[in-house]
Amino acid sequence: MRLAAALAAGVAAAVPFALLMMLVEGAWPPLRHLDSGAAHRLHAVALDHPAWTGTLRVLSDWVWDPATLRTAVAVLTAWLLYRRAWRLAAWAATTAIGGALTGVLVKVVVERARPSLPDPVAHAPGYSFPSGHAMTAVTSCAVLLLVLLPLVPRGWRGLCWAAAGISVLGVGFTRVALGVHWFSDVVGGWLLGGAVVVLTGWAFAAWRRDAGLPRTEVSEGLEPELADDRPEPEESGDPTDRASGPRAQRP
Repeated sequence: MRLAAALAAGVAAAVPFALLMMLVEGAWPPLRHLDSGAAHRLHAVALDHPAWTGTLRVLSDWVWDPATLRTAVAVLTAWLLYRRAWRLAAWAATTAIGGALTGVLVKVVVERARPSLPDPVAHAPGYSFPSGHAMTAVTSCAVLLLVLLPLVPRGWRGLCWAAAGISVLGVGFTRVALGVHWFSDVVGGWLLGGAVVVLTGWAFAAWRRDAGLPRTEVSEGLEPELADDRPEPEESGDPTDRASGPRAQRP
């Protein structure tokens, strides 16, 4: 039943992306018009404002570059292993690596060409759909946010959610504004990254239930026990015993 539920969750999360991919593959005229209009309008602004364009390059190529975000996730995963938070480390690595491989596979299948604009302000190799930058931003920000939320005071958690949202939206905007992706490429990256996070997050929740740990809300992070001295209490044969770890004993 859990396997079927996980499959259903993954399929439901992937449906919007699958529909968009079908429209891209079929060259649906309204979508092509939207992509073309957004690309040419933002490209004109980029040509007229070189300083602004330079800032976008720094953000896209350094601050929000996939290598930067994946390095942050790798450092976080190493820290989780040091804390002996094995489940959480496995989830972080699986989400990041699985998302990257899925994005590359879809790019090869769709083989969509990148925008070809006069006097381009930036260049990027490979195929266009979905945007790897946008997808990596979703998976990486989700990992960083959902892992570290238990360590953040409640009053600051709204700021963390806002920072993650701004980063995801900002990555998408820079890629279209620099003329290296169509608007639908970015939306596709967001949707596919979100589907990966939903699927792995559901699997992690099922993993917690198997370990006898209580259900958690997304606002609390994936594993609130990370704030404890022992993030993962030792398992016993009885699920009720596993649930009686340091977290469950709190008043």
